[in-house]
Amino acid sequence: MMKKKMAICLEDVCVRYGDASVLEDVNLSVYENEILGIIGPNGGGKTTILKVMLGLIAPDSGHVSVFGGSIAENRHLIGYVPQHSSFDRQFPASVWDVVMMGRLSAGKFLRGFDDVDRRVCADALGTVDALSFRDKQIGDLSGGERQRVLVARALACEPRVLLLDEPTASADRTVESKFYEILSKLKEKMAVVLVSHDIGAVSVYVDKIACVNQRLFYHDDKEIGAQEIAKTYRCPVELIAHGVPHRVLKRHKGALGK
Repeated sequence: MMKKKMAICLEDVCVRYGDASVLEDVNLSVYENEILGIIGPNGGGKTTILKVMLGLIAPDSGHVSVFGGSIAENRHLIGYVPQHSSFDRQFPASVWDVVMMGRLSAGKFLRGFDDVDRRVCADALGTVDALSFRDKQIGDLSGGERQRVLVARALACEPRVLLLDEPTASADRTVESKFYEILSKLKEKMAVVLVSHDIGAVSVYVDKIACVNQRLFYHDDKEIGAQEIAKTYRCPVELIAHGVPHRVLKRHKGALGK
């Protein structure tokens, strides 16, 4: 089997906001053709990890590399969909306009878009099954449709890593399942990192899980048990699966709860 290439590597990363420690000695690896799910409590540093990967936050100590180089060199290889994307629903922007924003660069402001840009954007919309409503106003879309468009905008920059912060936070189960199916297709071309509070859904669809609460408590395959989750959330937990599939986590001897 061909060895997967490391996309992003965090080594001994520490981040502080004033006197508050947000991340402590985090070592985390992201590989191509894998989906990594990052879980943990609110305020545990999950979004901070994404921002460190993007270069939006410089760690107080530690090292970050992207495909073996610095973030400054390879930031263009990362696509990002933030947790909340605020916009005026009445603003006259079509789905196509929004996705084309993903092709913007310093030079584009002067020379405009070309056929390559339009082809890349059409492919991005096709990948997330949104090409059929390319002419709709972005404010007229449902939450699930809008999220797919934002992913298409991130794909328009032709990334090799896609970072998503709570991508299905407001989606129902049907929309969520469809969204994860799209991510499963995307991992054939890139690495995918997603932050989520839904441990059950993450355990079904991702390849590896990272449990974060200031420190990294677990970073391996998705068969995580209650012991590791309890350490991360700092309280006893009971794992309960809802919907289909009905069991998402294996039983672990000595686990807290059932």
